[in-house]
Amino acid sequence: MKKISLILNFSFLILNSTSSQQHYTPPTDPLVIKKLSEWQNWKFGLLMHWGTYCQWGAVESWSICPEDEGWTQRDPVHGKTYNEYKKNYEALQKTFNPVNFDPDKWAAAAKDAGMKYVVFTTKHHDGFSMFDSKQTEYKVTSAKTPFSSNPKKNIAKEVFNAFRKQGLATGAYFSKPDWHNENYWWPYFPPKDRNVNYDPKKYPARWQAFKDFTYNQIKELMSEYGKMDILWLDGGWVRPKNTIDTAVEWQRTIKDEQDIDMPKIASMARGYQPGLLIVDRSVGYEYENYITPEQHIPPVILPTPWESCITMASSWSHVPGDKYKSTNELIHLLIKIVTGGGNLLLNIGPDAKGEWDKDAYVRLKEIGDWMKINGEAIYNTKPFGKPFTQNEFYTQNDSAVYMFKMMDAQGYPVITYRSFTTDAVEFAGFTQYQILGIDKIYPVTKNEKGITILFPEEARDGRLKHAVVIKLMK
Repeated sequence: MKKISLILNFSFLILNSTSSQQHYTPPTDPLVIKKLSEWQNWKFGLLMHWGTYCQWGAVESWSICPEDEGWTQRDPVHGKTYNEYKKNYEALQKTFNPVNFDPDKWAAAAKDAGMKYVVFTTKHHDGFSMFDSKQTEYKVTSAKTPFSSNPKKNIAKEVFNAFRKQGLATGAYFSKPDWHNENYWWPYFPPKDRNVNYDPKKYPARWQAFKDFTYNQIKELMSEYGKMDILWLDGGWVRPKNTIDTAVEWQRTIKDEQDIDMPKIASMARGYQPGLLIVDRSVGYEYENYITPEQHIPPVILPTPWESCITMASSWSHVPGDKYKSTNELIHLLIKIVTGGGNLLLNIGPDAKGEWDKDAYVRLKEIGDWMKINGEAIYNTKPFGKPFTQNEFYTQNDSAVYMFKMMDAQGYPVITYRSFTTDAVEFAGFTQYQILGIDKIYPVTKNEKGITILFPEEARDGRLKHAVVIKLMK
């Protein structure tokens, strides 16, 4: 099945992040404030969507959701009726055996690319746990799963440990809805959509059982899997009624009172992980410490901490033959996000054998090559007040302003520049500059139009790729 999740409704995503921004509540816990500041300096992280669905090359979880949307389409080869399809989908547990799983290789590639943190899908909406949860047998360590005999069977733990060894921070993606759990989709009723399929007010004991299940799974992740920096909660339709913004169209379909008691969960989680960042996506308020626009970059600099989660290929999950974005495009995405004050969380989907596509390694290597030259203009920076242009972006720190001049894959237009002039208002106080990657300092030339930057031959001979960074100093 080649249906890809990039076709997610774009207006939904814009409204999602806009609503979160409107209801953003800054943290008050000093440890969370400190961690959030550190996180804002990390700039670049890795997201991985991985589950049994990779065996079909199917969109993660959504094909078992009974909604008529582009991203929920089912391939009839796996079942002609909904019930047949769902049964076969859940039977993928019995064939999941990623024998080439090597998280140390992933972690080394991520570190070399300049990534500072990882967010791993411990459980997606389908309910399959990629960790050794004691709350369910629908998990990677169950005897029903062939990979359970592998020494690395507790996949989430192996991933977190491997990335920590490389010095990366760790985050647990966790889906609040669970479409396998009988207390979310009660088998007495057919599921109607993504929501709980019964009225929680009418069956409070059943809903309490689901709340307990969710609490206990998150407790396992927070107490048994080492130091955790981020709890990244997905499934924003599971939320209290009083957080629903009726002015936002997509939220009108949310079932009332899917309240899982976030205050209790947050208190427990931070009891085990002091300073933990919690990202209750699209809900807003005090448990969404930063907002997460999906598959897009906000058109303006946001006043809130934010992170764009974007796929390296077209899909969140592995699809055979998927088209990967070029290195040039990925570096430009990173620049645009960082110069706008955000972080880039770049997604890669492992396949059924536990491997990344070779293109993913190539892209990370080439991003790393660029970051080794230009990383000082990315990390520990903030936006510079000058408006962006199509090919010119800016960051700053306490000692310099960094100007990014974008290039295409062939190096144009920088390879044709001998000099360029820019505004004097913002740059009047700067007296010298360096082109990162070239070990020379040059004086700034001032004229009636502004300041002039001369490009030496070394900057135009093709050795600098994707974007040239000019460091302006006083």
